[in-house]
Amino acid sequence: MQRSRVVLFTVTALASAVVLSGCDQTQQANMHASQPTPVGVITLKSQPLTLTKELPGRVTASQVAEIRPQVSGIIQSRLFTQGAEVKKGQALYQIDPATFEAQVATSKAAISKAKSSIANAKAKSDRYSELLAIKAVSQQDFDEADASYKGAQADLLTAQAQLKTAQINLNYSRVSSPISGQIGKSNVTAGALVSANQATVLATVTQLDPIYIDLTQSSSELTRLKKAIANGELDKDLTAQSKVELTMEDGSVYPHTGTLQFSEVAVDPSTGSVTLRAKFPNPEKLLLPGMYVRAVVVEGVKPNAILVPQRGVSRNTKGEPTAMVVGKDNTVEARILKTDRTVGANWLVTSGLNDGDQLIVEGLQKIAPGASVNAVPADSATKTQ
Repeated sequence: MQRSRVVLFTVTALASAVVLSGCDQTQQANMHASQPTPVGVITLKSQPLTLTKELPGRVTASQVAEIRPQVSGIIQSRLFTQGAEVKKGQALYQIDPATFEAQVATSKAAISKAKSSIANAKAKSDRYSELLAIKAVSQQDFDEADASYKGAQADLLTAQAQLKTAQINLNYSRVSSPISGQIGKSNVTAGALVSANQATVLATVTQLDPIYIDLTQSSSELTRLKKAIANGELDKDLTAQSKVELTMEDGSVYPHTGTLQFSEVAVDPSTGSVTLRAKFPNPEKLLLPGMYVRAVVVEGVKPNAILVPQRGVSRNTKGEPTAMVVGKDNTVEARILKTDRTVGANWLVTSGLNDGDQLIVEGLQKIAPGASVNAVPADSATKTQ
């Protein structure tokens, strides 16, 4: 009987201990539930932001001259080194000048003859003028002498024009470069017969410094940009917008900055794009016509841009970008955002967040909208702004 009492007492004590332990756990759970969840936040600040756009482009020579003969004849010699730099006015080919030299000599002789004829005709005209005054010759004789004098003067002018033409042809026998640049291969050799204005090019001179980059931008992007500037969403920065930076085919950054020259006024119907032309210095000849490059151009300046770290933005079931912020009474608010583009490790947010909002970037997995939180600055090592 006594043993039964001992057992009953032991069971009662154990039950009491279990009940007390359960009460303690419930109290602790309630205490934890009532405490705000600590989260790391950053305070958003609006700032001026220069917006840029990367556009594809092709390198185009600033000047290209196809060398063709302007007179016919036999090539006597080539006067340049293939692939070398040539200067404007430098002789490239010599066409046999003998025929043109003979034409010059003939024209000079014709001028001398015309001058002699003028002298005789003038003397005769002067005599007939005196004789006409005393009625020693008829008016018709004087008119014929005067016409002969004027005809001799016209013959002189003709001979002078022929000499000028012959001299031009003689000069053309020495084929010169119309521009400065780098010359390519020669398509003819000494002894070749060439014709004036022939279809075959003797050689091509290309100016590589400076050089052009033809960029393409979709017409829809250009329209959106113009509307943003017109609505005041973007400010123009004429100095910055004229500057262009370049990335080459191998991914390296081109060492020189270019300037935007102009934009085409028509849209290419086959591609729906507009061509922009930029001008770059090319002293090292790194850029060659036909190369593919990518250029960074300035679109404008957004005066009050909100940049948000990408790790602070997620997406809901509809695919919309969302963010959690600390609202009134330190409770969590969910915001639906509109984003424009990424800028480095940040999103450029156009709506949904404002200057001064506390964006939650740490502890997101522990919270939900409406939850009470204790906002502390995010770890400085993980800040993106």
